[in-house]
Amino acid sequence: MRIAVIGQSLFGQEVYKELRKDGHTIVGVFTIPDKDGKADPLATEAEKDGVPVFKFPRWRLKGQAIQEVVTQYKATGAELNVLPFCSQFIPMEVIDHPRHGSIIYHPSLLPRHRGASAINWTLIHGDKKGGFTVFWADDGLDTGPILLQRECDVEPNDTVNTIYKRFLFPEGVKGTVEAVRLIAEGKAPKITQPAEGATYECIQKKDNAKIDWNQSAEALHNWIRGNDKVPGAWAEVDGQKVTFYGSSLVDNGTAVNGQPLEIPGASQPGIVTKSGLVLFGNDGKTLLVKNLQFEDGKMIAAAQYFRSGSSAAVELTEEEKTFAAVWQSILSNVSQIEDSTDFFKSGAASMDVVRLVEEVKLRASSCQLQNEDVYMNTTFQDFIQMCVRKLRGEDDEEELVVDYVEKNINNMTIKMPHQLFINGEFVDAEGGKTYKTINPTDGTVREKEMTKNAKFMSYIIFYYIELADLMEEHQEELATIEAIDSGAVYTLALKTHVGMSIQTFRYFAGWCDKIQGSTIPINQARPNRNLTFTKKEPMGVCAIVIPWNYPLMMLAWKTAACLAAGNTVVLKPAQVTPLTALKFAELAARAGLPKGVINILPGSGALVGQRLSDHPDVRKLGFTGSTEIGKHIMKSCAVSNVKKVSLELGGKSPLIIFSDCEMDKAVRMGMSSVFFNKGENCIAAGRLFVEDSIHDLFVQKVVGVTRSPPGQTGKAAEVSKQNWLGWTNSDITDAVGCFVFPPGFFFEPTVFTDVQDHMYIAKEESFGPVMIISKFKSGEVDDVLRRANATEYGLASGVFTRDISKALYVSERLNAGTVFVNTYNKTDVAAPFGGFKQSGFGKDLGKANYCFYCVDVLFHVKKHKFFKKRKNIYYSTYVKTFSHTTPAVGTKSCLEGKWAGSYIALFTM
Repeated sequence: MRIAVIGQSLFGQEVYKELRKDGHTIVGVFTIPDKDGKADPLATEAEKDGVPVFKFPRWRLKGQAIQEVVTQYKATGAELNVLPFCSQFIPMEVIDHPRHGSIIYHPSLLPRHRGASAINWTLIHGDKKGGFTVFWADDGLDTGPILLQRECDVEPNDTVNTIYKRFLFPEGVKGTVEAVRLIAEGKAPKITQPAEGATYECIQKKDNAKIDWNQSAEALHNWIRGNDKVPGAWAEVDGQKVTFYGSSLVDNGTAVNGQPLEIPGASQPGIVTKSGLVLFGNDGKTLLVKNLQFEDGKMIAAAQYFRSGSSAAVELTEEEKTFAAVWQSILSNVSQIEDSTDFFKSGAASMDVVRLVEEVKLRASSCQLQNEDVYMNTTFQDFIQMCVRKLRGEDDEEELVVDYVEKNINNMTIKMPHQLFINGEFVDAEGGKTYKTINPTDGTVREKEMTKNAKFMSYIIFYYIELADLMEEHQEELATIEAIDSGAVYTLALKTHVGMSIQTFRYFAGWCDKIQGSTIPINQARPNRNLTFTKKEPMGVCAIVIPWNYPLMMLAWKTAACLAAGNTVVLKPAQVTPLTALKFAELAARAGLPKGVINILPGSGALVGQRLSDHPDVRKLGFTGSTEIGKHIMKSCAVSNVKKVSLELGGKSPLIIFSDCEMDKAVRMGMSSVFFNKGENCIAAGRLFVEDSIHDLFVQKVVGVTRSPPGQTGKAAEVSKQNWLGWTNSDITDAVGCFVFPPGFFFEPTVFTDVQDHMYIAKEESFGPVMIISKFKSGEVDDVLRRANATEYGLASGVFTRDISKALYVSERLNAGTVFVNTYNKTDVAAPFGGFKQSGFGKDLGKANYCFYCVDVLFHVKKHKFFKKRKNIYYSTYVKTFSHTTPAVGTKSCLEGKWAGSYIALFTM
């Protein structure tokens, strides 16, 4: 059938895709105009397929159809109009034109809840059943004959989001496509809507979403959840408009302990508890609200109401007001201390911080402050409120509540968080949604929380050493979780996945107080005595999307530098390996990192990763993964808010082995270059080029090791099956192919020889224990370099030779971010890591990570005593790292040169 799709959104996109799969011809897609330069998902999908797309801002003007628009529509020759989600008013000339007419998707069980806010009113009325209707369009408001309906149960704590995602979206797509199928088969009914039970309610907007407190607790709960998230139910509290989110009914037999909150119009004050804000209906029953949002857009956990700067202030006693005298004595240049007086902007320095802390202790010995308390409460109002709450015992740290999943394995009980980690708390997903994650070592299944949104604040980082110590204390547990979640070898996870993560945080702890700008000579310095200097500043919220092969280590590489530079992090672990990220969040909270600094959102890349790419509050996104997804993320980051992005993408790293190499070492390191971490390694040697004179011997030695039977492989034969927890032993030269693999998902080491340049495996990344060997003719160095560089990837590379001149010649000509000389896989937290070409750009680790990952460079010009200009300048460079080892030499040297701009070359001998 020839179909015109009229609508928008992801729902419209999915219906469009499914109709095409069913074999229908989409003759035109009619959707809304681009918003902020970004096309609607339906338009994007259709344009990709070459389907004509029309983006009319309107179809009617002053109640009359625009004839030019109608003419363009009619020219498509549609036999049926499908309106899967349409916010525009379509004239009847278009509705009635096709041979089969028009069908519309509506998110309620018509005739109940006609109108645009049908889902909201389903929840507001407390309906026990909800669902959707596909009906034949007419000139009424959702009054046409019914073609198809599907219903579902409405859960007690459903919101608009949960019921839409659980049923109305997925089943609605299927139902709309089924309706088209019935029309094509001539079986589609036209059932007249009954008058009985027909309702129409107004469109829910912010101005009519105010809460009427003279209702039962259940009615209040239904009103709040029916307006969550849009438009948001609100009430006036402490003279400002506060919006309520995340409502649930409470067992009224439970005692409520907390601080009362007066709410105008409510039957009795609300109570701020550790679980949230408890509200009372006029029937005396209770409901609990999890989150509150203020007029300035700031959202907080309701439990934090009296600790939020946006909430009501603590009323001070006369004795407590004397704290102002402390500030006055220190800030002698300020005539009067006011609530808005800022300690540092008024001229205070670090010694004044120490003095302030000690003065407060003298006046009130029970008020034990730390220097950080001053840095985080810089205005007098914030500072005095913090001190008074400490004096009154209202500022005790809340105990971190973690709902663990426990598992007895590897002679220990490991405790794994499985909820989201947002703003310092482990919380359930909206609607309690979970998804399944599979243990690759035995195929068992666990469930994890799905994602929801959050807002964040920036803080200075003081707690790295404590965090690193806690990670070290829990290293066996972290390594075990890494093994059962990602299939990592336990011993390798202990040494590399966890060990290098700890090293990374300790390394960047040293950078926290060493982020500095520079003074720059400029041409115009004389005669006007101008001075130019740079200042590095945090960017704000940084999003991080990491892969499944090194879950904890990738988190550490990217997070440590971000936080040390004063940014906050929203991290999405790989959907299949979220466990160590959630355990890390627990340890970070226990180390004392301020709430909101680290946030972990498990979930799918299509949902969570896309939201982070699109979100305007995210200022930088770091991604490690495939080149294909990296391109998509880069595009989304550009369209959303031109956010900065760093990408570490695919690799097909060449390793060139010359005949003058140390053969046993080349075999051992060559195997490690491929099989390390089961081959699931971004810098794995994707293709080995072996000089023809040693090719056969090299292959013979490699195959000999991989086929060695148990009992002939050293310590591998002594490793118990329990310690595998996943794959092969970390020392690949002792264990490759020597064991009968335990049940689970495994791929045995595989070697391909005589691989030609045109073959698929010679070009594409394997990402598994697959060794690909090609030979090259002796003496043809430039030819093998050409072949090695004949790839769009440029992450890593390697060369084995005893000839130092040849090593230098080859290293400088290999197009890769890292060149290994007579070694492989030697990464270090102090050395920058990253590639170029389609392996991405930007650096992890080292000082390069600091300068180019986390901070802006700001430009100030000072003329005489006044700042005249301020411009943003962003510096970028390529960093190419050489690692070289040889047992014969014990010196160090540094090379300099040019590579696609400038680069740092580190050459260790």
